[in-house]
Amino acid sequence: MLATILGSGMTSLDATIVNVALPRIGTTFGAGMQSLQWIVNAYALTLAGLLLISGSLGDRLGRRRIFQLGILWFALASAGCALAPTVGVLIAMRALQGVGGALLTPGSLAILQAVFARSDRSAAVGAWSGFGGIAAAIGPILGGAITQLGPWTWRLAFLINLPMAGLVLWVVRRHVPESRDTDAAGELDLAGAVLAALGLAGLTFALTAGPDTGWGALQIAVLAGGAAALVAFVVVEARQPHPMVPLSLFRARQFSAANLTTLLVYAALGGAFFLLPLQLQKVMRLSPLAAGSSLLPITVIMFLLSARMGRLAQTIGPRLPMSVGPLIAAAGLAWMGRIGADSSYAGAVLPPVLLFGLGLAFTVAPLTATALAAAPNHQAGLASAINNDVARTGSLLAVAVLPPLAGITQSAGDLSAALARGFPWAMVIAAVTCAAGGIVAAVGIRKDAPDPG
Repeated sequence: MLATILGSGMTSLDATIVNVALPRIGTTFGAGMQSLQWIVNAYALTLAGLLLISGSLGDRLGRRRIFQLGILWFALASAGCALAPTVGVLIAMRALQGVGGALLTPGSLAILQAVFARSDRSAAVGAWSGFGGIAAAIGPILGGAITQLGPWTWRLAFLINLPMAGLVLWVVRRHVPESRDTDAAGELDLAGAVLAALGLAGLTFALTAGPDTGWGALQIAVLAGGAAALVAFVVVEARQPHPMVPLSLFRARQFSAANLTTLLVYAALGGAFFLLPLQLQKVMRLSPLAAGSSLLPITVIMFLLSARMGRLAQTIGPRLPMSVGPLIAAAGLAWMGRIGADSSYAGAVLPPVLLFGLGLAFTVAPLTATALAAAPNHQAGLASAINNDVARTGSLLAVAVLPPLAGITQSAGDLSAALARGFPWAMVIAAVTCAAGGIVAAVGIRKDAPDPG
């Protein structure tokens, strides 16, 4: 448990630090909105594009082995981010960071699924979510404190991954048993992995660049090419004797509904957490430390309630918490749209943040446990990778699409003014998306959620 929490916590810590540090990074490099989107999405793109193949690698070659490789890769890429001389190099290093994250992320949950007894898995996943929230809680505060020291000190936010990675590797080598899917057969599905990566890359590039540079022939061609690659991915997986994503998994209503809920909820979460730190610093004029600290209640609530919600879902079934949770979170998102230049923290920021955190606590642990339990036990790594990939894809697309939908683009002029105009609409769109996730869960998730193992 300690090893998996530390490993996944390293990526959570990095993500939350980067979100808070974005305004200072933008100032350092003179970067506009599109560059800020790519600093986040370069990481999310390689992470989402390689998660599926990484889950298969873990099931075949050993989850512990791939987990360790991911930690080492992530640490080296973090050093590259800290030393980046230009925004282009930083974006490239963030993409390499995503490769490391893809190698270690599916192994984290798959190790829990393989090691813990079936009756304890929901509680274990809940504890993993809750204790993992410590990293998410520390991240905004630490990131704010570091970036507030000076215009270049955001680089230290990447360097802190190095000692943390060393600790994780030591714990893994001493205490984590190796596990793998003994039924895995055939060659790795490289064609599927390439098509998935190309499809996501094409969509992300077009949806990020199109609203700013105009929908010319290049942007339309890339968008069409990305969509075609994803269609080809489905065709290849249907015909592949040993597919990376067995489409038979999605014939199970429980698995499909859990992953569709994941896509919608994490799209809302990713889009909101990209824009909210910018709004707090650029429009409300909070310091990086104050902006980071303002998000602390979300992770405190997650830490206190996630494990309990995992046990509750195991007792009463996951449908009720997975239906109610996104609706509560959606109300919090809609309320956040009232945050503006003249807002106070106590009156306009804290109440919706608390409401949003409560909704996430209801949702995350039951959602993750349900997605894993809906697949056979010997495909634990694959189910974990698919669910993580769906979550990352939702966030990736939201960061690309949400700002232009709300009118927050490079061509909109001053970023602060564009945020002031567009942020309320962005939060309404995120709220509707999150609420749709709750409706999908209410319709598609069974109350009892029996374990198929």
